[in-house]
Amino acid sequence: MESMKELRSRMISVRKTMKITNAMYLLASSKMKKARKRLLASEPYFNRLQDTIADILVHTHSVNNRYFTGKDTAAGETKRGYVVITSDKGLAGAYNHNVIRLTESHLNDSGNNTFFFIGYSGHNYFAKKPELGKISGEHSYAATEPALYRARSIAEDLVKEFCGGELDEIYLIYTKMRSALTADTEIIKLLPLARDMFPDRRPVITSQADNYEEHYYPSPDAVLDMLVPNYVKGLIYGAMTEAYAGEQNARMIAMDNATKNAKQLIDRLSVQYNRMRQAAITTELSEVAGAAKTQYSQQGGY
Repeated sequence: MESMKELRSRMISVRKTMKITNAMYLLASSKMKKARKRLLASEPYFNRLQDTIADILVHTHSVNNRYFTGKDTAAGETKRGYVVITSDKGLAGAYNHNVIRLTESHLNDSGNNTFFFIGYSGHNYFAKKPELGKISGEHSYAATEPALYRARSIAEDLVKEFCGGELDEIYLIYTKMRSALTADTEIIKLLPLARDMFPDRRPVITSQADNYEEHYYPSPDAVLDMLVPNYVKGLIYGAMTEAYAGEQNARMIAMDNATKNAKQLIDRLSVQYNRMRQAAITTELSEVAGAAKTQYSQQGGY
């Protein structure tokens, strides 16, 4: 059984830990709000890109663009690329575990997979399992604050490898924020693209003036060649920002739970300490009373 000194020392240690977890909670909260603000600021541009591609597809019935025509390959021979976004460190609950589990469930059984990692947790995990696929050494980044130049660099190389036939399909796996407090892992297909990825969101035609024809110069195919790489860059940047916000959200929840657990532990230790202290005081009083009684009796009091 612990002594009073040991209990007091343990309570001090738990209080210090609680201060750390509470500080980490506040820091994660601030970072998450900053990431969400950055995402909202970039959304209009990338949404406009998506709408423009959708307009081209609506007005061009037979698209034969290289970004929309996938290569026919035999089962198990498809060369897949995976952009996987995790965190660099733990203390974020099941955040990394959920991303890694979703990635493993989607891999080619043949091991014909190439990984592009943002976040060292995912990189370190799959580096120990080379049979699952190879890791692109050029694109393994730390999961720091999202940067557009980094998304551009990854997108350019992915597009280059797809057009060069080194990759047949490219997927993006990350954590998407569903609300201010909930997030889920998600996988989306970056390339090749499909028409159903670009729903027609134009308003319903109500008059002859709204019924117009659009022309793209020099051609719809040339415009798509210019837009799609930027669209892929936008998807990657959006995913990086969402994942960063999701990581901070997971860390907030983990640190909040840790702080609550620390408070409960301190309460239990305080009760235990007070009981021991009360017992010690009672014992001491009994000993003093007993000693006084003995001394009194020796002096002939009774």
